[in-house]
Amino acid sequence: MMEFSHYSVMLPEVMEALNIRENGIYIDGTMGGAGHSLAICARLATGRLIGFDQDEDAILAAKKRLADHHQEMKATIISDNYEHMRERLEEIGIEKADGILLDLGVSSYQLDEKERGFSYMQPDAALDMRMDRRKKQTAADILNSYSEEELVRVLRDYGEERCAHRIAKNIVDVRKTMPFSTVGQLNEVVDRSIPAKMKKTGGHPSKRTFQALRIELNRELEVLENTLDEMVDLLNPGGRLVIITFHSLEDRIVKNKFKTYENPCTCPKDFPVCVCGKKPKGVVITRKPILPSQEELEINSRSKSAKLRVFERNDQ
Repeated sequence: MMEFSHYSVMLPEVMEALNIRENGIYIDGTMGGAGHSLAICARLATGRLIGFDQDEDAILAAKKRLADHHQEMKATIISDNYEHMRERLEEIGIEKADGILLDLGVSSYQLDEKERGFSYMQPDAALDMRMDRRKKQTAADILNSYSEEELVRVLRDYGEERCAHRIAKNIVDVRKTMPFSTVGQLNEVVDRSIPAKMKKTGGHPSKRTFQALRIELNRELEVLENTLDEMVDLLNPGGRLVIITFHSLEDRIVKNKFKTYENPCTCPKDFPVCVCGKKPKGVVITRKPILPSQEELEINSRSKSAKLRVFERNDQ
């Protein structure tokens, strides 16, 4: 197995956005290789970091990287999806945090490690794509069991794939004689489902299909949307929620949620005063998302689609 490596996207920007206090409590909800977590720990004196990840390889890498801080009781590592953040924090006696970070990107390790099946660039790899390998269902299971209508929904909604109907139909036709098991099988079906003129732009033909399957399998958008309210409520006054997204679907959810937290009023615009009683939870720090610097893009091209947004909890 290759070493778990994950470039810490926009590290200086994240550290500035978290506005770390040396005695604060900070949560890294998607720890990965623990690059952001390590930088947070380095800024803490009496504070604590609690890191979450559902990937067993990431947990092993994080324990190794944060070993010194773990021994000093500065870092606590939890093997779980961040959707269970509140209950897992309660188990260790933490009610509030001063900062929460989510880096929603797939790690370089996950993309490059052949047996994980995340990348369309590994044709003989198994179609796995599980972030949490304790779960049974794989990407191949989705391809082999979903109805044509369900496949269209996944490809259209999560991949924004314009050829969703054609790809779904061809998947269903192919699996009648040969169940899907490898990346190459899916690449072949996608490639012949997309007209040649459409393949001239937009990168690899399978890019959107792989994104869609990964999001569906790991419930990525569902978890994000369902957990944001809880995370904002976990913040102390002045605490910040910092989120890095990597595609428009994630970014739209974060942008709209942040806007609602700042201005939750549902009264008609012509009402002279608010009567709905909904109070703002804080302020959006980033009117426009923060993007990677040119220097970072030269070092790590996978950062190019990253967008960082920040919300700060108000005194309530």
